[in-house]
Amino acid sequence: MSEEIFAVVDESDTVIDYRPRSEVHRLGLRHRSVHIWVYSGAGEVLLQKRSRRKECFPGMWDSATAGHVDRGEDYDQCAVRELREELGVVLHAPPERLFKLQACAATGWEFCWVYRLTSDGPFRPDPEEVDAVAWFAPADLGRRLHVEPMAFAGTVPLIYARLHPQTGN
Repeated sequence: MSEEIFAVVDESDTVIDYRPRSEVHRLGLRHRSVHIWVYSGAGEVLLQKRSRRKECFPGMWDSATAGHVDRGEDYDQCAVRELREELGVVLHAPPERLFKLQACAATGWEFCWVYRLTSDGPFRPDPEEVDAVAWFAPADLGRRLHVEPMAFAGTVPLIYARLHPQTGN
């Protein structure tokens, strides 16, 4: 399988080059990703436990769906593709866009558009990408982020703080 090609972007998220995935990560170049937070009808948050075979954050809890924007794709197209690939959720339009995180060390130098989807499933996680999925009550997730921060990918606390500021975590 050929290596993915990512858009390399500047500090304004403007495309300046295209490079292979491995080079982008090795050199810490700015690039693009999406994170989709899925909420149940009851308000619980669905997170995925990343496959232990993943390059970044293996075996850690992460957004329900997350992925890199591929060459020739925009953020919305990527969100639809990642939901289908990782959770088996087929959408004909992107979920609700919430906010954009700036590229920084915690995001792996990714500009991240964060989306929200309300769904109770069914979900069909791809076993190559996802070891497990689980629902978390927002307050419980906040406590877990405080007690065991190393169990979560770097973007989870950033996104949680923006979506649930009232918890103080």
